[in-house]
Amino acid sequence: MESIFCSKNISFIKVSKDLINEYLEMVNDIERVAQYIGNRRTPYSYEEELDFITGKLEENAVIFSMIENSSNDFIGNIELMDINDEGGELGIAITAKKQDMNYGTEAIKKMIEYGFNNLGLKRIFLKVYPNNERAIHVYEKCGFTKYDENDNDIFMEIRVE
Repeated sequence: MESIFCSKNISFIKVSKDLINEYLEMVNDIERVAQYIGNRRTPYSYEEELDFITGKLEENAVIFSMIENSSNDFIGNIELMDINDEGGELGIAITAKKQDMNYGTEAIKKMIEYGFNNLGLKRIFLKVYPNNERAIHVYEKCGFTKYDENDNDIFMEIRVE
């Protein structure tokens, strides 16, 4: 699998049908991963995940799988969605066994750099559940600031200076 770009500890590659079992392990971990990336509380099937990945590849989406440089282990996925002239929405999911290893911070900083320098974005934004305090801390560490909130989400952004 060829890297699109790398950071110190992470290779960013195109999402791949070869990694569907790893994706399923991640997105079907309700307690440690899935509860923070959507309201779904039932497992995804192999076919559903295959359809999702096929769609992302067909639309040439800005989504990457993260691979640990030292071991070639799957870390998670990171994506810029709904890209328009001004910006795009960041989404990230890290598999439970690779959490709390600073990969989130490293990946987000690299994706911000990629979005601003390679895609010409002026703004990257995200939404995060208020109970996801660990993610909020990482986003703030990466330079995101809160600009709005409601009962369900906190909205954060970072802009080109």
